[in-house]
Amino acid sequence: MMPPRRPIQAVVTWVRRQPPKVKAFLAVISGMAALVLIRAIVHDHDNLFVAAEAVHSIGISVLLYKLMKEKTCAGLSLKSQELTAIFLAVRLYCSFVMEYDIHTVLDMATLATTAWVIYLIRFKLKSSYMEDKDNFALYYVVVPCAILALLIHPSTSHHFVNRIAWAFCVYLEAVSVLPQLRVMQNTKIVEPFTAHYVFALGVARFLSCAHWVLQV
Repeated sequence: MMPPRRPIQAVVTWVRRQPPKVKAFLAVISGMAALVLIRAIVHDHDNLFVAAEAVHSIGISVLLYKLMKEKTCAGLSLKSQELTAIFLAVRLYCSFVMEYDIHTVLDMATLATTAWVIYLIRFKLKSSYMEDKDNFALYYVVVPCAILALLIHPSTSHHFVNRIAWAFCVYLEAVSVLPQLRVMQNTKIVEPFTAHYVFALGVARFLSCAHWVLQV
């Protein structure tokens, strides 16, 4: 006689058996429920942005640890790191000219760490970089984000250029993980450190999204 399964295990097994459309629907419902819960629990929504930055920093630190320990960048996307550096640099500029606060310090630290990761992949660990697998064209995300920023940007009292720049970095942040997902799809192998990094990015993006949605 088989022992009874735990409720959580039973739910996970049931979800895995569902078709992709049902999984997507469940993910949307779960996200909306999480937003409602966060809105009820977190009174200062600015803390969500700080939390997103902190989680992102943790993810980058895990990635840097992998590079320094294993001396290989196999399975990592240089283009994702470059997109991350771009939106962090733009957001850092906006932070300086629009609101200098704790976000500025966090962005500076994350940008410095990301720049170090890019340096390691480009030079120190170049021999292990899977350039043929990292074949996602950056203009597929940079150009649409720029156009979208021109069309849809915050209506604040800040300068027009700064508002567009802020919108651009928000949009680019949301899609900066796509090249990394493409590499994972091409290699068919996901290393633990890479999986942890992508998970941290997912959590950070969700918290950032929650911050913006709850501001409305």
